[in-house]
Amino acid sequence: MAVGSAPTMRVRSASAPPPGSTVNEDVVFQFGPLVGVLDGATVPEGFDTGCVHGPQWYVRHLAARLGLAEAARPAATLVSNLAAAILAVRADHGDQCDLDHPGTPASTVCLLRDGGDQVDYLVLCDSPLVLDTGDRVDVIVDDRLAAAAAGLRDTAAALPESTDRATRLRHAVSVQRERMNRTHGYWVAAADPDAAYHAVVGSLPLRGPSALRRAVLLSDGASVAVEEFGLFDWAGLLDVVSAEGPGGLIARVRAAERNHPDRLRRHKRADDASAVYCEFDRPDDTGM
Repeated sequence: MAVGSAPTMRVRSASAPPPGSTVNEDVVFQFGPLVGVLDGATVPEGFDTGCVHGPQWYVRHLAARLGLAEAARPAATLVSNLAAAILAVRADHGDQCDLDHPGTPASTVCLLRDGGDQVDYLVLCDSPLVLDTGDRVDVIVDDRLAAAAAGLRDTAAALPESTDRATRLRHAVSVQRERMNRTHGYWVAAADPDAAYHAVVGSLPLRGPSALRRAVLLSDGASVAVEEFGLFDWAGLLDVVSAEGPGGLIARVRAAERNHPDRLRRHKRADDASAVYCEFDRPDDTGM
């Protein structure tokens, strides 16, 4: 590799619906230097959304609009392009949807963009990003949904003990919807482009001793390998994805789910699971 050449990003990805389902409400994508994971918010059965479209439609349209925004404005910030994409998807809905409804389709966002000398990242809601700079592994998380969920448990505990499970679920979903895209609540891509400006963002160099070497973008259906099942730590997750590929990580999650059949996470036994693995060839500073 010649002196001064830019690192090369190699990308592998995998995404799978829950066992027994053909509907995947996650999407993974790469548009040139931009890679991403989107995780659509599942709508519990029996709940209205005010929209004729579902989360699968939303994540596919948002991914496409992000690609178009990146192509049109490659020098714009990730926040700006995400806001533009959300606004464009709002127009895609047409006039048949109530986009002010608290249950309108929504998605988490995890983005990484290779800028040649640096990478930029954006995380919105609970799709984490794991970064390896050689001497340390960092996890970029947006924990506001988790904080809101903890508050929901407190409100559920205040309900009478005789309250049945269906009523508890309806109460929890109603309260969570009231906290979506609100100050002191949590933020997610939906119909309001302002949500983009509440994302967790940052940059890392691709040159020098602190250069990014590896990264993995995850939906929460894949990050449970660490966060819930404790199969390994974040560095171990990177090693598994490097050795076995993103599909290997998802296979390990499915095995853990089979071994814990009584597990319920947000009222689901399993979730869509997605991972995008990025590896960077470092420039040869010696010119050899």
